[in-house]
Amino acid sequence: MKKSYISLWLLLAVSFSLFFLFSSLDNQPSIFGHRLKSSKMAETILCDHDVSEAESDTLSQSAFNEPAPAFPVATDTATQTLLFIGDSMLDGLSPRLAAYASSSGHTLYSVVWYSSTSEAWGKSKRLQEYINRVNPTFIFICLGSNELMVRDIKEKRKPFVNEIVNEIGDIPFLWIGPPNWKKDTGINDLIRESVPEGSYFKSDGMHFDRRKDGAHPTAASAIVWLDSVVRWMPDHSNHPIRLEMPQKKTDRPKRVFVHQPSEI
Repeated sequence: MKKSYISLWLLLAVSFSLFFLFSSLDNQPSIFGHRLKSSKMAETILCDHDVSEAESDTLSQSAFNEPAPAFPVATDTATQTLLFIGDSMLDGLSPRLAAYASSSGHTLYSVVWYSSTSEAWGKSKRLQEYINRVNPTFIFICLGSNELMVRDIKEKRKPFVNEIVNEIGDIPFLWIGPPNWKKDTGINDLIRESVPEGSYFKSDGMHFDRRKDGAHPTAASAIVWLDSVVRWMPDHSNHPIRLEMPQKKTDRPKRVFVHQPSEI
């Protein structure tokens, strides 16, 4: 009786060994014309647990992170409804963008909130209100000029920059960075790191002729500024749109919405 049990266990051991061996083969053998499939048992038993976790993390990250676009991206030639939001820098930029919009068949709505910051926009939900109101197909932003010298900028402003991006959702956009007149404490880096590649135009480092306040570009310099943005878009934007060179220097948006500092 005891010998029978030993024989049975030996038979089971040999069977399992053969099964394990066949399951680990790259080219599975055929038996009576039927090809065996790998059970992946060898990989499961032999794989290193730590390496498996690292691979799992990599797969998880790749599942949530979209690949960076290959530049240049094809220009969207469709007629657009443009929304341009920001601070007082829009006084110079918006009329020039309106000229581009008119020459290209687009419709532009501008929202100027004087002295506004990413914090004011992020807290107020005002951007979402205008998105619902005008249904834009592309959004321009110019914010950051009133935050050049904020200390601990990333800790204090990142939640609000993220909120702006979240409210935009899937709408293509371009954030035009502030025209620095002094070295900032990190607002440019914060914006660049918080938006998708190809959604940020760095204005810092450009030459600007300034108004008497030493901050705002002159009207002529603002035209050059916006022209630089337009020239940059075809090769560097992740969603370039058709913007034809206008005959007129400036024009008016279809509508300009104005908000005062007291509303912050």
